[in-house]
Amino acid sequence: MSMFKWDVVDPAPGEVVLPHQRLPWGKTLGLGAQHVVAMFGATFVFPLVMGLDANLAIMFSGLCTILFLLIVQNRVPSYLGTSASFVASVAAIRLLDEGNDSSYVTGAILVGGLVLAAVGVLVHFAGAELIHKILPPAVTGAVVMLIGFNLAPVVAGVYWPQDQWIALLTAAFMVFAAVMLPGFWSRIAVFLALIFGYVLSWVADLVLGPITSVLGGATEATEHDRVSWAGVQAADWIGLPSGTLADGVSVVHGPSFSLTAILLVLPGVIALVAENTGHVKAVAEMTGENLDPYMGRAIGADGIATAFASAFGGSPTTTYAENIGVMGATRVYSSAAYYVAAGVAILLGLCPKFGAIVSATPGGVLGGITVVLYGMIGLVGAKIWVENKVDFGNPVNMVGLAAGIIVGIGGVTLTFGDDFQLGGISLGTILVIAFFHMVKGRTGDGAGGVTQNLSHPESADGEAK
Repeated sequence: MSMFKWDVVDPAPGEVVLPHQRLPWGKTLGLGAQHVVAMFGATFVFPLVMGLDANLAIMFSGLCTILFLLIVQNRVPSYLGTSASFVASVAAIRLLDEGNDSSYVTGAILVGGLVLAAVGVLVHFAGAELIHKILPPAVTGAVVMLIGFNLAPVVAGVYWPQDQWIALLTAAFMVFAAVMLPGFWSRIAVFLALIFGYVLSWVADLVLGPITSVLGGATEATEHDRVSWAGVQAADWIGLPSGTLADGVSVVHGPSFSLTAILLVLPGVIALVAENTGHVKAVAEMTGENLDPYMGRAIGADGIATAFASAFGGSPTTTYAENIGVMGATRVYSSAAYYVAAGVAILLGLCPKFGAIVSATPGGVLGGITVVLYGMIGLVGAKIWVENKVDFGNPVNMVGLAAGIIVGIGGVTLTFGDDFQLGGISLGTILVIAFFHMVKGRTGDGAGGVTQNLSHPESADGEAK
């Protein structure tokens, strides 16, 4: 049967529509629009905070979603939006020196995508068990945690100071929207918070006038409006993404390569492996289908998509939990809806005026959104630990992970010679994996008494459980 021939069904609300089925095209178009809204906020917020072009990211999210669906043969319904896993690495790359501009950022991410694709091929032939052996939940949780919390200085030093009160109110609204709003509305909390902060900034300009602060990339405070649409007025309605990024590199550009930059992004590959593995398992559970044979395809497809987007200056991609939420709420898992969503995203990417509106997002608004998002990324690591019942009374987990987490979050560096440094996320990830596997299965009798007594004081034998 052709991949593009779906069984047409029109079930009662609440009944399951499987990936190889679709609703009538009218309803499929409406569902595809829901998927666009669900992925929308995070997909263009993360390019902005990485210093890349949001319009290009939106367009490539559509192209990469189609590429992903083709590789998994429409069996794993997914939308590929912008990944947050490389945000901290990109921030570290931009701090290296003036020579590491956006082309080195996308070059490093491209290599990361190819590594992820290679992991996908390996998993396809060796089986998903390989992932759990090398990257057990204790390690994966630690890496995801250090990636998220490493971003705290970016919020504190770049976005929050641009307009602290707008940032605080935007963050408060996002927390409220994500928790208190019903159903679908809570799943698009990032998008709603962006609109809220945008409007609030516009009102503040009208009532309070310009603000004096240090804009992102600047070194001195200047007086400026919170919302400036000069670029929006100059932008065309229809056209390919174009122009230059803040560092002077063309929006659409080829990659450059630096070993230091590449090493900084490789930890993000671990997070993407975990994200894709969790996504496939979640879809399998919801649809009742065995998708293990497609695990390697899904991981590899995301890697190929990330490399493809980065080759032209686009942002890295990942399967989106926001869209799993839409599927869970509607119980419609049709891959046809994702093709519709991808088509809409491509059309949005071909509207430069839309991209200019996104790029004009005030820094204070980004401060409010990222202070929540970055914290959530870090706490996903803790969530992995909790869901997998990682026992920190066991010294392998407590001590084996400790040093790597602090090194990753604190930005500790290790210098080799005069020109090469390994530090932050990359060094932290290496230590997490190396120290964990160094001591795993090697504790002696009665070892780990300190950590055992800290977490399980009721146990008197001192043995790690």
